[in-house]
Amino acid sequence: MVGDAPRASLDLAELAPSLERRADGIWFARQQAPVSYPEDGNAACLAVEDDSFWFRHRNRCIASAVRRFAPQDVLLDIGGGNGYVARGLTEAGIACALLEPGIDGALAARARGVDPVICARLEDIGMASGSVSAAGMFDVLEHIEDEAGALQEVHALLRPGGHLFLTVPAYAFLHSADDVAAGHFRRYTLRSLTRALVDNGFRPTYATYVFAPLPPFVLLLRTLPSVLRLRRPVDAEVQSSEHVRQGLSARIVDQLLDIEARRIEAGGSIAFGSSCLAVYIKD
Repeated sequence: MVGDAPRASLDLAELAPSLERRADGIWFARQQAPVSYPEDGNAACLAVEDDSFWFRHRNRCIASAVRRFAPQDVLLDIGGGNGYVARGLTEAGIACALLEPGIDGALAARARGVDPVICARLEDIGMASGSVSAAGMFDVLEHIEDEAGALQEVHALLRPGGHLFLTVPAYAFLHSADDVAAGHFRRYTLRSLTRALVDNGFRPTYATYVFAPLPPFVLLLRTLPSVLRLRRPVDAEVQSSEHVRQGLSARIVDQLLDIEARRIEAGGSIAFGSSCLAVYIKD
């Protein structure tokens, strides 16, 4: 476990008896199926997460939202990748379990001290309805073609009054070759995200954009080159150079993001940004 981790836990043997716990401490579903995510996506993220301004700022904003609507017990991080968010939430005093279909991500999360880790898709774990009081989908929903089906699965999993925390990429006009390479089916506005959640039994309680300084950079460095067919397929070197920034521009962006994070921590919202962060309640 990570540091002095919260004691709340999920009894997976009782809640999801079809899962099997293996020697490495990871729980597996009997059925495995592909997802819309690059095969090397978790490895590429793992290479930059610890030094990335983007992952660091997103974690700070997520943690502030989760703390404000404190879960009664464990938050299930659905599609939690390498465990970067789950570890951050655990360090912030929030008990987490992680669900990740990719074995490389599940292994990385376990190595980061996240426990329990389930290697499976949500629809394959066979967890009883009403099993958790909170769930997170942090840059996950855009990877799922059957958006309504996924939200209905999460709705069933949550207890009445349970919270769903989400982040998703913002604005269809920022769509680029990077979205295609990442396996994104869509980008959102706060309005379109809330419409999708309300249509599937959730009530909005908080919503904001994040990364307000980034849309011009995304537009100039990703979207327009993609439209002009000048953007090459994403590789690890490009991803690293975009996530680990130095110099004056990096310091300015860091200062702007710090102001943004402090506003979100105070319960405020941001009117514009390259991502959405929202909290919904199961009616």
